[in-house]
Amino acid sequence: MIDRAYVQRMARYNRWQNENLYGVADALSDAERRKDRGAWFGSIHKTLSHILWGDQTWMSRFTDLPKPEVGIPGSVTLYPDWEKLKSGRIAFDRTSMDWAERVDDEWLKADQTFFSAATQREWTHPRWVLVAHMFNHQTHHRGQVHSMLTQAGGRPSDTDLTVMPD
Repeated sequence: MIDRAYVQRMARYNRWQNENLYGVADALSDAERRKDRGAWFGSIHKTLSHILWGDQTWMSRFTDLPKPEVGIPGSVTLYPDWEKLKSGRIAFDRTSMDWAERVDDEWLKADQTFFSAATQREWTHPRWVLVAHMFNHQTHHRGQVHSMLTQAGGRPSDTDLTVMPD
């Protein structure tokens, strides 16, 4: 089982990696960010929008934050403007970090039931599994963004958790 320290570390890792990837993406033209590169969601911009949507969706299940008004298909166009996507990411990373500071181990142990629109069914899992999944989802899609940035000539920094600054 994960604990509060894990949640805090992963929230910091998420913010660190978002700063890394958004910094590299920011140096690209809008056309390069929007170019379909054959990834699951196509482009750098769409994938970053989906990641933020996913974070908001999971946090709406864990907190009283509102869930996005669109499902997975709309996740890639939730933030059509690059500047709004960047500012939304920065603000949500702060929200996630604040939430991680308040998480407690007993809350993580409890079961949570939620409805998945993707599978069209209700699921029940221990919260620690769901929180670990949220971080895994981020990492999975950020890996795709890292690859697309490299294809575009960008050079993202190291992604190893072991080299994250304190």
